[in-house]
Amino acid sequence: MKENLKYSDANNMLNVPLADMEPEQAVHAPEAPLKETVSPEKKRNKGLKAAQDFLGGGYLSQKWVTGNLFFILYLGLIAMVYIGNTYYTEKKFKSIERTKNELKELRYQYITTKSVLMFQGRQSEISKRALTHGLKETTMPPYKIFYSAEALMQKR
Repeated sequence: MKENLKYSDANNMLNVPLADMEPEQAVHAPEAPLKETVSPEKKRNKGLKAAQDFLGGGYLSQKWVTGNLFFILYLGLIAMVYIGNTYYTEKKFKSIERTKNELKELRYQYITTKSVLMFQGRQSEISKRALTHGLKETTMPPYKIFYSAEALMQKR
């Protein structure tokens, strides 16, 4: 019969002798309020406790921390160098990209200027520009003038 009773029923039944109970009461005892209320113990979060210990400052005065202080400072220095190197690399990368874009623009400008120069260097375009300055294109083909060695010696 005790196995079937709830925990709170078992506490109530312990105070009453079994001989005094009627059979109906023995099975279904009236529930009375508990005299002592049992509250569960709150478990502290381990992470919260560790954070409070660290922020309290006691963590820094431990022997292994003071013994390894130079190593901790060395790790901090390496971390700062690593962060600085990352910023420097990003700056260089942006500079390289800017230079690539400038080179691309200059290449386009070179190709455009070269095509304009080739167009203006054609014989028909040169003759049009010469007409604006009052020069005419000759109709007589060019010819070579030969001098003898004696004639060249006399001119000197």
